[in-house]
Amino acid sequence: MAKSTETYRKYLDPEVISRLKTMELRARLVVEGFITGMHKSPYHGFSVEFAEHRQYMPGDPIRNIDWKVFAKSDRYYVKQFEEETNLKGYLLLDTSASMKFTSGGVSKADYASYLAAALSFMMLKQRDAAGLVAFDEQIRRYIPPKSTSGHLHAILTALETLETTEKTDVPRALHEMAERIKRRGLIIVLSDLLDDPTKVLAGLKHFRHRNHEVIVFHILDPYERHFTFPSESIFKDMETGEELSTIPWQIKAEYQKSVAGFIERYARECRQSLIDYVVLDTSQSYDLALVAYLAKRSRLF
Repeated sequence: MAKSTETYRKYLDPEVISRLKTMELRARLVVEGFITGMHKSPYHGFSVEFAEHRQYMPGDPIRNIDWKVFAKSDRYYVKQFEEETNLKGYLLLDTSASMKFTSGGVSKADYASYLAAALSFMMLKQRDAAGLVAFDEQIRRYIPPKSTSGHLHAILTALETLETTEKTDVPRALHEMAERIKRRGLIIVLSDLLDDPTKVLAGLKHFRHRNHEVIVFHILDPYERHFTFPSESIFKDMETGEELSTIPWQIKAEYQKSVAGFIERYARECRQSLIDYVVLDTSQSYDLALVAYLAKRSRLF
């Protein structure tokens, strides 16, 4: 049992996942490790069945019956098609330069892309539709949501080749997509949110005004959260190039207070707007995010 537990847990570890060769393998092992873990943890009870059929109902076209399934089960099932999809999910991935930061482990950009891959894998296996939006100062890539079997490859290929560039304008991307997406769906934002909180929150609330459901995964590096730099350091803004020299221990307490207030504000205002908010750092395993996604999904159906 201990060996089995160790096996599934390692595939939820960001650094272990980063050593795998392809995005498809990363996504599959994160999800499979998570599902295995659910049977050994308090997370059981969420629906993670990946159904590709549903029971035949009166009025369904007979031509849609899967006779192979009937031969095995003696029950009538029909294949599900894209128009029967439960949910349209949009993964909004921040690819601005600040996401490249790492204190030695996995960068925020890599952590977010692996999480996006796992979420896409899970959505499509559940017959939901998944789409991808990559942004920095503007929308850089948009793959509309689909639930077809080949769509996962398109998303994973895009995630494999995305590069971090330019400055951040999170609010602009949020408002643009809120105007573009017409049908109600699930919006999943993966970003360090290093922008004006007032404007970012306005963008998130724009989605709620349009009746979308929203999950925000606020992704930070552990050093950004706790400021555990050991000695005199020069800090360089990854988007502007501006530099600042300081002795970390002299400002650590005030820095931690500011970051705690930054996070608390997002948590409070998201809660007030019925937006799911999950703060993650790049050392944390992916099951925290996948549980949050399943909890949101379970409330929608």
